[in-house]
Amino acid sequence: MAGGVGADSFTARMRKSAHRVRTALRKSGVDYFRGDGSDWIALAGLLLTIPAIAWGTIAMPVWCAPAALVLPIVAGGLLLRPASLLGLYAAAALALIVESVQLGPYTEGAARVTPGTVLVVAACGFFGLLIAQFRSRVGVPWRRGGTMLFDLRERIRVQSKLPALPKGWHREMALRPAGGQSFSGDFVVAARTNGGRTLEVVLTDVSGKGMDAGSRALLLSGAFGGLLGSLPPHGFLHAANGYLLRQDWDEGFATSIHLVLDLDSGDYELLSAGHLPALQLSAGTGRWEEKAAEGPLLGVYDGAQFDPVKGSLRPGDVLMLFTDGLVETADRDLSEGIDRLTGEAERYVAPGFEGAAWHLIEAVAKDVNDDRALLLIRRD
Repeated sequence: MAGGVGADSFTARMRKSAHRVRTALRKSGVDYFRGDGSDWIALAGLLLTIPAIAWGTIAMPVWCAPAALVLPIVAGGLLLRPASLLGLYAAAALALIVESVQLGPYTEGAARVTPGTVLVVAACGFFGLLIAQFRSRVGVPWRRGGTMLFDLRERIRVQSKLPALPKGWHREMALRPAGGQSFSGDFVVAARTNGGRTLEVVLTDVSGKGMDAGSRALLLSGAFGGLLGSLPPHGFLHAANGYLLRQDWDEGFATSIHLVLDLDSGDYELLSAGHLPALQLSAGTGRWEEKAAEGPLLGVYDGAQFDPVKGSLRPGDVLMLFTDGLVETADRDLSEGIDRLTGEAERYVAPGFEGAAWHLIEAVAKDVNDDRALLLIRRD
């Protein structure tokens, strides 16, 4: 009996030990895949290329130059940690010494080690070390830095997607960052609230543009997405204003426009925080009308008041929200930009709706060095 209990206990301990080993191996593999593990594989591969390049330089000087050692050095600056990079540089320096001895300073042929070659290799090593130290200082994984930026960009895009609308409603949005970059200071958050009967959309323009405003836009889009639908519509901009004030940024202001649309009746309210007015196309008259609500910029002072303006979308009407990148430039004022926008909208919005937002940006602000966002909502 005692022997059976001892055997069962030993078996249980062995199973726990094996489970811990499997967990450690699995965790190590996951960390390595994510770029958090050791970089010894990359270091070993680059170290093997150095003697191969040195042999090619000595055996085939016409085809392989001593300056080819910059290739593993540049790759090391992008892949390795600073400590591993120093080991790679030591191997490259040793290879240069061997090549210099074998080829000689006066060897006739296409390849020889000159002071210029040494300076080129050293300069590449210096810049590679700066890159590696920068990545180490900011905590970017040694292989996943680009993937991390891609993930951040996709998170902004996902958060800016509009929810599906019921039959009889259409929506379209286009967003274009400044200078063709991947990050923008303009973003949209939207949600259907009140049991799906209400559409709430917030279009925000963060101070700055492109990469300069991208990090703040990412932070604010996540915060605004959490606030939207969790508060009464009239309390959203108050909470957003308080959030920006608590951040205490040097350029911590933003403009925002909040649409609250009843999908059953078509009635809506617009609340604005220093944002440009919305534009409504009346199907009966064919004219665009400005819908301007009153309110100060977000993040300027506490206790701000945001007064709504009301309207209604009848069948065939279109409501357009946009940021200043579409209408404001150095060579024209705001009114001229809005006139041009509404003029082009008659060409793309009135005949049809598919692709109208993208075409409008192309028509009025294709080469503008500013973030541009445009939202269209139409009732059939």
